[in-house]
Amino acid sequence: MHRSELTVDLGAFRRNVRRLLGALEGAELWAVVKANGYGHGAADVSRAALAEGASALCLATVAEALVLRLEFPGVRLIVMGPTTPDEVAAAREARLELTVVSDGEIPEGLPVHIKLDTGMGRWGLAELPGTPVHVVGLMTHFATADTDLGFAAEQLERFVAATAAHAHLTRHVANSAAALRLPSARLDAARCGLALYGLSPFGGDPAQEGLEPVLAWRSYLARVVRLAPGESTGYGRRFLADRETWIGVAPVGYADGFRRDLTGTEVLVLGERRRVVGTISMDAFAIELPHELPVGAPVTLLGEGLLAEEHARVAETITYELVTGVNSDPTRARRTTVDA
Repeated sequence: MHRSELTVDLGAFRRNVRRLLGALEGAELWAVVKANGYGHGAADVSRAALAEGASALCLATVAEALVLRLEFPGVRLIVMGPTTPDEVAAAREARLELTVVSDGEIPEGLPVHIKLDTGMGRWGLAELPGTPVHVVGLMTHFATADTDLGFAAEQLERFVAATAAHAHLTRHVANSAAALRLPSARLDAARCGLALYGLSPFGGDPAQEGLEPVLAWRSYLARVVRLAPGESTGYGRRFLADRETWIGVAPVGYADGFRRDLTGTEVLVLGERRRVVGTISMDAFAIELPHELPVGAPVTLLGEGLLAEEHARVAETITYELVTGVNSDPTRARRTTVDA
């Protein structure tokens, strides 16, 4: 028995792709599959996205793109992060598309996108330079499309004004949040990531956006122990039993991506919600049980109605950080795909 099992539902992923394509109403969908497809497996989700109509794949680094180039020899692969001179040569040989994110020389011999900083204050040029013929796209990055559509609209206005004379180039600004809530940001293409994986850009129930969670994560009770009043479980004795209490221990911890700050969240044990108690260890966490349950009873960390958004609220973080932090190394978990 594996310590835990990750299941990626490619059927749900495909339906999310179709949902976004419908929202974009003719604009191209470029699937963001960086960070190993947000922890879901880049090759698998890329294949599903392309099959449903995505026209390009977006990565953060040249190294990520080179791995996918082996799988997808004829597909547009767009690197959105900064690159070094050494990486440009490899990108050129692999027929990648690069993004210019800071002032300096525009790489030659391969397609290039120029990024403008319209308010994110991170990567991007302050103004548009001359555009050589190998520049194929112009882009910017929203800072608040998930929280403040007013500021996103201001960024969009700045971008459209700055690029008005270059409408023959592909202009792309929308992320998942803007694709769903800011129709004017569709332009020629949208770079969507989070929503593809069935996660809400707005922190709520993804079903409200017509999305289905793609990732399920399951483990089991490896030990069940009875605590007497005054006894504790875990480091620091953070959980002290005030009465006779049954505790189940799941063999998953922060090394697997079940973070230390998830104490107090809920998981499913035999399909029922139960509270995570005590300090989460590197390889284990404790669950308060209603009574003695059998060793081997299934524990669901994600899926079956248990949302990543709920864990994110407990940990005071975002779902991006949670799902990309799940460790899919085969020495820690078994990863499978279904296409239901």
